[in-house]
Amino acid sequence: MSTQVSTQVETAPTGEPKRKRRSLSDVSIRNLFIWPTLVLLIAINLFPLMYSLYLSFTDYSAIANEAPVWVAFENFGRVLGDEKMWGFFSTTGKFVLFSVGLELILGFALALMIKESFTGSGIITTLILVPMMLSPVVVGLFWKLMYNPTFGYFNYLLGFTNAATGPDMLASRFAGEIVPDLALFSVILVDVWMWTPFVMLLILSGLKAIPEYLYEAAAIDRASSWFQFWRITVPQVAPLVLIAVLFRTIEAINKSFDLVMGLTSGGPGTQTEVIGVQLYRQAFLGQWRTGRASALAYIVLIIVIAVSNLYIRYLNKMRGED
Repeated sequence: MSTQVSTQVETAPTGEPKRKRRSLSDVSIRNLFIWPTLVLLIAINLFPLMYSLYLSFTDYSAIANEAPVWVAFENFGRVLGDEKMWGFFSTTGKFVLFSVGLELILGFALALMIKESFTGSGIITTLILVPMMLSPVVVGLFWKLMYNPTFGYFNYLLGFTNAATGPDMLASRFAGEIVPDLALFSVILVDVWMWTPFVMLLILSGLKAIPEYLYEAAAIDRASSWFQFWRITVPQVAPLVLIAVLFRTIEAINKSFDLVMGLTSGGPGTQTEVIGVQLYRQAFLGQWRTGRASALAYIVLIIVIAVSNLYIRYLNKMRGED
C-alpha cells in the first residue's frame, strides 16, 4: 500500500517553484556572534595564565633558548626570602595606603560639594573628570615637567624661585639634603590628582540615590547636620565607598607601574620602586628571569585576591548577607 504525500510549493512570479528559506532563530544568531568572541577571549587570557603558572615552577629565561627546568617552589622561596623584595612590598603598601586614603577623603568632599546643582556645575564637574581620562604615561611625563626644580611650576607655586633652595621632588632632595620618601609622596600626589575623580563619581552616584525624605524626617526631629551625615549619608553611601576603595586598591597594587616609570623610572635611588617596577625588572631589563618573575606575579595575584575577598566579605556584611 503506497502512501501519497502532497506538498505545496510556492510559485514565484515567473512561474518557477520557490523554495522556503529556513531563517536562523534569535538564539542561534546570538550564539553565532558571542561564542567565537568568547572562545577567542578565553584562549587569549587562559593560555598565558596557565603557561605563566607553569613557568613559575621552573628555572627559565625567555632569551636563553633553553627548555624550562622544573624547580618546584624554589622561585617562590627565593622571592619570599629576599629582604629587598619585602622592601618593595613595603613601598607598594605605603603607596596604596596613602593614595587610596587621600582619594577617598578628597573624593567624598568633592562629591558633597557638587551634589547640588548650581550655576556652572556641569563645566566644573567636567573639568574635575579630565585627569582620569588621560593616559597614565602622559600624566607621568606632564607632572615630571611640573616637578622640575629649574623650570617647573610646582616649586614656583610653593614659593621657591631658586632651584638650589627649593625641593627636587623626584630626587627626594630639599636644599641639597636627602628627604626620605619625598619622591614617593610626589608619585602619590599625582595618583591622587588623577584618580580622585573616579572615587568622586562613585560616591556622587550614591549620594544622589539617597531618598530626600530621610533628611526631611531628620530635619523635623531637629537632627544636626553632623548627625545627618553620620547616621544617614555615610551608611547609605558606604557600599559604593567600599566598592571605590576596592577598585582603587586593586589598581594601585597592579597598575602603578606606568605612572611610576613615567615620573621616576622606578630607580632604587628614588625610593619609588613599587612591586610592579620590580616585576618588570625581573622579567625584562637585562635580568630576564622569566620563571622568578612569573612566581612574583602569582604572589601579587594571591595578595590581590586575598585583599579583594576581605573587602567583599565586609561589603556583604554591610548589606546583611552571609
